[in-house]
Amino acid sequence: MTDPLMTELLETALEAARAAGDLLRDGRPADLGVAATKSSPIDVVTEMDIAAEKLITDLLARRRPQDGVLGEEGASSEGSSGVRWVIDPLDGTVNYLYGLPSWAVSIAAEKDGETVAGVVIAPVRGETFHAVLGGGAWRNGERVHCRAAAPLEESLIGTGFGYVRERRIGQARVLGGLLPRVRDIRRGGSAAIDLCDVACGRLNGYYERGLNPWDFAAGALIAREAGALTGGRPGVPASTELTIAAAPGLFESLRGLLDDLGAWHD
Repeated sequence: MTDPLMTELLETALEAARAAGDLLRDGRPADLGVAATKSSPIDVVTEMDIAAEKLITDLLARRRPQDGVLGEEGASSEGSSGVRWVIDPLDGTVNYLYGLPSWAVSIAAEKDGETVAGVVIAPVRGETFHAVLGGGAWRNGERVHCRAAAPLEESLIGTGFGYVRERRIGQARVLGGLLPRVRDIRRGGSAAIDLCDVACGRLNGYYERGLNPWDFAAGALIAREAGALTGGRPGVPASTELTIAAAPGLFESLRGLLDDLGAWHD
């Protein structure tokens, strides 16, 4: 990279994500419990989610005080620089709560509304993914590429489920229509990691309804920089309504099937 701003944003995101990842991995209390719930009693927040977000936002305030922030656990400020940080301090909280390894810190930087840098660190997996706009996607310092398009019936597809009963009923219906049409389904529990797994070829594709910007901002950039396409319904970008990522050639057929199955509504 030669753009000083892009370099600074990436280095800042890496510093913040590594610090938060170290805190979460090394500071997890043995008696970790639920601190709060969000959309339903099973959609949980732990004390470590809150501590990690504070660590990240404090660091960003020191490094780049004029920037805006959007964080999952409530951090929100407008800023005046045209840069906004989109933060998920702990993506995969339920995995973390149960001691499963698939959780990550996800930090993206937007410039004038466009995501230009993204970092996803999965400390227990020992993986750091990063990308800047136009600079490719990287895992632990090595460039990664999405898997070449395969027929839908030969594709391994990742997904996730919401925490509200009515949404889960709809997602089960969609899954029932999709499963006979693909090689298999994986549900990892972290949207950020799933998107990075598309980027490095561990999944052919991924979709989910109900994601928020902090869930997919960094991972979607990493997937795109690895050669994947991302979006929602035909002609619509990735959003809370529906997020899809897959290689060109598979993306279109997966999106068409998901649209037919009504994956964009409950």
